Amino acid sequence: MGCVLPHLLQLGRYFLDMLHSCFLRWTKPLSTSLPLGTLTDLSRSKPELIAENALLRQQLIILRRQVKRPACNKADRTLLILLARLVRNWKQALLIVQPDTLLRWHRELFRLVWKRRSKAASHTPKVAPETVALIREMATKNRLWGAVLMDNMNDRWRRIIPAAQVMKESDD
Repeated sequence: MGCVLPHLLQLGRYFLDMLHSCFLRWTKPLSTSLPLGTLTDLSRSKPELIAENALLRQQLIILRRQVKRPACNKADRTLLILLARLVRNWKQALLIVQPDTLLRWHRELFRLVWKRRSKAASHTPKVAPETVALIREMATKNRLWGAVLMDNMNDRWRRIIPAAQVMKESDD
């Protein structure tokens, strides 16, 4: 029994080393030889190649700025995000930015766009002034009714004015 355990441990280490080497081989990027790269580029469409070239060119523009560590401004970020959408292997085409950083920028841009789209177009009240005056008059004359009863008083109100609006107007 004493001599079996070291052999099992050695076998386990050998298995882990094999698994590690296979994992490294599977995750290693493809060799970037010129003939192999040319053959893979032949199978890609012209718009995709143009988009990848534009993505690489934009990264060169950022790097050519006369500073030690160039920072990407909002326009650079937006352009990199839009160009990366058009390239199938965009993670390999990124050289100066990590893919996680680009994904974070994309999420921030997405939030910003939808925040602006969901804002109200104007801050003018959507309820007509005559209706507001009628609600206030009914609220002063009938203090015991409450907003829900006033909301249910008129069929037209149920379709146009939400209960929260009636409560707000009747509280004033």
